[in-house]
Amino acid sequence: MRRKRRKQEDVSLNLAAMLDMAFQLLTFFILTFKPAPVEGQIDLRLPPPQPITNPNAVAKAGADTSNVDPVQGVNSLIISVFPTPSGGIANMAIGERQISFFQLGSELKGVLADPGSPFDQVVVQVGSGVNYENLMKVIDVCTHQKLADGKPLNKLSFVELPTDGGGGG
Repeated sequence: MRRKRRKQEDVSLNLAAMLDMAFQLLTFFILTFKPAPVEGQIDLRLPPPQPITNPNAVAKAGADTSNVDPVQGVNSLIISVFPTPSGGIANMAIGERQISFFQLGSELKGVLADPGSPFDQVVVQVGSGVNYENLMKVIDVCTHQKLADGKPLNKLSFVELPTDGGGGG
């Protein structure tokens, strides 16, 4: 006996149900996604400061062979930032003078706005324990300063403080 073959029908997929499931999964993953905090304790590996010589100097850099001090003639103001154990700013120093963070703006304004001030760049020495957020506060204060000629301070370099260099709290 011969069997009759049925005419095969094309199988159709219900795309509406698949799309519904795909959007439900997408919504679930979007709503439950919790990214890690972007800022944590970032270990800063700052490059060494590169002295910027005065472009209006008459002598070419390195022309004075008797100069054994490579940074002589570079007018850098040194700001040191010492960390607390929790990553905050314990204290700061402009040159050898100890200041607090709240005094930084007024002290910089007094030093840089003085017409007799030789400084045209700032080098910030940062302790490795300072949080990035606190370093950015120091940078913000520095970038809002003006030099004696009215130009904004735009030469800013960074260096990490040596770990054995005391002075922090």
